[in-house]
Amino acid sequence: MKWKTLTSEYLVKAPWAVLRKDSCEMPNGHIVPEYYVLEYPNWVNVVAFTERNEIILVRQYRHGAGKEFLEIPGGVIDEGEDALTAAKREMLEETGYAFTTMEKLVDLYPNPATSTNITTTYVAKGGVKVKEQALDDQEEIEILLYSVDDVKRLLKENKIGQALHTAALFYALYEL
Repeated sequence: MKWKTLTSEYLVKAPWAVLRKDSCEMPNGHIVPEYYVLEYPNWVNVVAFTERNEIILVRQYRHGAGKEFLEIPGGVIDEGEDALTAAKREMLEETGYAFTTMEKLVDLYPNPATSTNITTTYVAKGGVKVKEQALDDQEEIEILLYSVDDVKRLLKENKIGQALHTAALFYALYEL
């Protein structure tokens, strides 16, 4: 079922996204003359529990949607960095929390039809605030702590609108 790439042309090469136009041949011989693919770096996110078993959520503005979202912390895996190291770094930077354990939960593809990246989700437990946030210049993040029951209610009421984050929370809550 795999398509054969006949040609590839880069249309945009920017730090956060690369847009490629491929011409492909399907196994049945049909030619797809223009298929657009976004090359993103891989991401991590973390369903994080404090030492009091509260779930750490963050609120931040997302320009693509033009609104604020309630999310789990996470971010881009830097070049040469493994996913676990990125998850620990992102948690310290975005929340200032360190954890006694952090285990891989699941790998999810944000949009495999048009994007190349994978999001690796971790569950972190025993979180303790050890420092202040160290945010990037394009980040404004509010840290919020919720009980497990409150997060279940937020999910049921569709208050966490980022699909990868809701999936991660459902996986983590299923494991509880």
